[in-house]
Amino acid sequence: MSLIRQIAYNTGVQISGKLLSTALGIAAIMIMTRTLGAEQFGWYATATGFLQFVGLFSDFGFTVTTSNMLSEPRFDKTRLLNTIFSWRLLTALIFNGLAPFIFLFLPYPAELKYAVFTLSLSFFAIALSQIFFGYYQAKLRAGTLVVGEIFGRTALVIGTALVAYFGLGLMPIIWLISGAAILNLIYLWSNAPAVRLCFDREISRALYTKIWPNASAVLLNSFYLQGDRVILPMFVAQTTVGLYSAAYRVLDIIIQISALTMGLLMPLITTAYMSGDRLEFQKRCNLSLNLTALITLPMLAGGMALAEPIMRFVGGAEFGASGPILRVLMLAVFGVCLGMVFGHINLAINRQRQALWIYGSDALLSIIGYFIFIPRYGITGALTVTIFSQIYAGILLMALAYRAGKLSLNFLPLTKIILASALMAGALYFTPPYNLAIKILIGIAVYGASVVALEIISWETVKAILAKSPVVIKPANEV
Repeated sequence: MSLIRQIAYNTGVQISGKLLSTALGIAAIMIMTRTLGAEQFGWYATATGFLQFVGLFSDFGFTVTTSNMLSEPRFDKTRLLNTIFSWRLLTALIFNGLAPFIFLFLPYPAELKYAVFTLSLSFFAIALSQIFFGYYQAKLRAGTLVVGEIFGRTALVIGTALVAYFGLGLMPIIWLISGAAILNLIYLWSNAPAVRLCFDREISRALYTKIWPNASAVLLNSFYLQGDRVILPMFVAQTTVGLYSAAYRVLDIIIQISALTMGLLMPLITTAYMSGDRLEFQKRCNLSLNLTALITLPMLAGGMALAEPIMRFVGGAEFGASGPILRVLMLAVFGVCLGMVFGHINLAINRQRQALWIYGSDALLSIIGYFIFIPRYGITGALTVTIFSQIYAGILLMALAYRAGKLSLNFLPLTKIILASALMAGALYFTPPYNLAIKILIGIAVYGASVVALEIISWETVKAILAKSPVVIKPANEV
């Protein structure tokens, strides 16, 4: 199987799986929003926002570090996996165990505090799953990740529908979310090599050396990525929090898809860089930027053009007010695209330490901005700082990767992708107000035709993806 075909297959499996998983997640959110209403959905968003902040704060970059270290020939793979898993288990127990007790001191109702205690089980399971995500990404076994996620999401949708039917309220939904995460962990664990507790000294030392810059970066990321979701509920009504969080779910989907794409490409970039093959390294960096943009930028354009109908579809009539929030929030996607691509490239070329000042300054500016603008301007203040923080990080990470990696990228394909996305947005804006499904089909058709007409993807690449045997790919500055 050729490299491009292998990347396309694994990316396609994960993207297809993510689309199905996202559809199931949207179905669950649709049921929740209609069952709970904006205020109680705001309670749910406050609880998850706090735990997501703690989860990202204690993430330490285990997923990408696992994938990265398993791509290196230095250590025995079984002992390496066991050691990384053991450290993830220990850190997850500490942070996810303490989080609910910290929340007790915040001025929220008792039911919300109980929800945080229950949801902490979900985030503990997700923390352990990170190791298996990294393992399957390194092995290019996208199918296992997809099946596990769909398995958990299906259970969540069925359970949420039953809760809504019987009118059981918020807490049973919280229990279902935790149960779905645990089911996903069980599936991923059962299909991986047997893991056991192991704290190999040499591997632990190498892990610490590798992970501390990334852990510091992720810790700082937690402030500018999740700070708004923790600070906003302190100054606005829970109904407003619900509207903001519903719109943010769409941005989360785009971030997840970008992370999946770069998670697949990361081992390939690392291998090319460590082998000293400059030409292959440049090609894989080009591929990373173009493929991520090809997937995310049309989502930006479509999200801006169809913001209100998307939110009415997701949350019902009450959440139509989230449409303007989503339209503004989509401006952050360009920064997300740059940050995801060049952040992973910096990690692949071991420039995590040099990137720390970027994350640190972004975290500081964001926290200051949130506390200045949210009390005065509410959602508008949160949106402004969020967009700034994503674009700020994306541009500076690109500059660092360009200098440290001596990159020589061709931005013509990216320019064409932006043009194709703009053409799609224009078509959606000027077409009559059909229902959402028809609008989406029109957008797909226009974007697909634009991609072909602008020659963003060449016939050589298409043949390489579809070929039954390896195909020699002519060098091209394309996706």
